[in-house]
This record gives sequence, structure tokens and C-alpha cells, in this order.
Amino acid sequence: MIKTLKDFKREFLKIRSEGWKETHRKGPTGVGKTLEDLLGIPENNKQEPDFGVYELKSSRKDSRSMMTLITKIPSPNGANKRLLCSFGYISSAYENNKKVLHATLYANKFTKIADTQYSLKINYDNSRERISIHYKNEITKEVKDTGIFWDLKILKKEIESKIKNKIVHVIAERRKGRQAEEFKYENAYLLKEVSPEKFFELLKNGKMSVDIRIGQYPNGAPHDHGTAFRIKESDYHLVFDTEKIV
Repeated sequence: MIKTLKDFKREFLKIRSEGWKETHRKGPTGVGKTLEDLLGIPENNKQEPDFGVYELKSSRKDSRSMMTLITKIPSPNGANKRLLCSFGYISSAYENNKKVLHATLYANKFTKIADTQYSLKINYDNSRERISIHYKNEITKEVKDTGIFWDLKILKKEIESKIKNKIVHVIAERRKGRQAEEFKYENAYLLKEVSPEKFFELLKNGKMSVDIRIGQYPNGAPHDHGTAFRIKESDYHLVFDTEKIV
């Protein structure tokens, strides 16, 4: 089993030189499982490094799958309740007339909210040191601030405390093989430190989204699954100060 970054580089270069590898597991986790097997790393579901002091992450180069970086409820107190009351909608997924609110928001465009007359977007306001949610009335075209926001200083602390292990992020090409999906592991990045500045820049240019996920418990009470800041798994390394290692 590999233990150091030097060990990883040596074994990864061998794997890369061998070209395409058939997946060892069907589905989204196949790219990671296959690489772990090739490196001799036992499957590990615990919150601890995969080898030495490093956590190993693998992504398909063209993947559209999203991953959550942090979850953070907006301010002020009761913000999600206000969002639900103002912009929620009745969903056929639930057998009642109570509102839910599932929406993926971006800073570079408005997102239409189901069959309501509203759209929502993220607004990065550096002068007020906050990220706020704005709404647009699709009938009147009026745009206003909802008064719901995240403080940049609080978000920065949350971002910096989220990632503790050192990370090696591997990106793989993929293709459909004769029997199953195949991978060609090409690039590996050492992710040094999460960068709040890069995080905010990705949010501003629309490469990161904010997911509002307010559903229902079986009794009809609102169930807040957590407001999530998400990014494509293939862009994960862009949030860090990185070093291409092979």
C-alpha cells in the first residue's frame, strides 16, 4: 500500500502509462474505486486520509455531477422560512397543499421558481461584504433584494474550516468500452489550501451554485436539507491553491 506522495507519484505514473482501465464498479463511484484498487488502497468510508496524510478524490473530466463544498443557512434568523413563504410552491411530490422550495441559484442568471411568478439569483456585494438573494417578478420585471444574505466573513471561516485533510485530486478521461465504462487517468493535483477568494470568484462567474432544499417531513412540516454551495466535481480543484504533481 502506498504511504507517501512519492509512492503515489511512482504508482500513478505506471497507471497512466498503461492507458485505459475497465471500471471495477458500475455507477458514479467507479472512477474512484478503480483508481483505489489500482493503487492498492483499501476502501475507506471513514473521515480519515486514504494514504499517509492525503485524501484521494477522483473525477471524470466531463462529469456534470455536482458536489457540496459547504452548507450554510443564510441570515437573518428565519431566512429560510421567509424564502419558503415568499417563493415556495405546492409540489405534486407531496400529498398536501403545503409549500416546498427546491431551487438552484446562480450569480450570472435568474432561476425561474416552478410555476410561480418569481425568479431568484445570487448577488455578490463586495461593498456590503455579503452575498444576497435577489428576486425578479416575471410579470412586472421588477428586481429587488430579498434581504436574505450570507456574511462574507462568516462564509470565509466556514470555507477555511471545512477542508482539513491534504487532498490529491485525480481527473480521468472516460469512454464506453465493450463491456463497461473505461477510464484513462491523466492528471493529478495536490490541493494545498482552500482559497475563499477563488471560492467567491467561482460563485460570481456562475461555476458554483447555491441549492435551496426545503422539502417536507411525512407529517407535512418543513424539512430543511441544508442550503448547499455546490460545484462540478471536475472543477473541485479550482477552489484550492493547487500544484500539478504528475
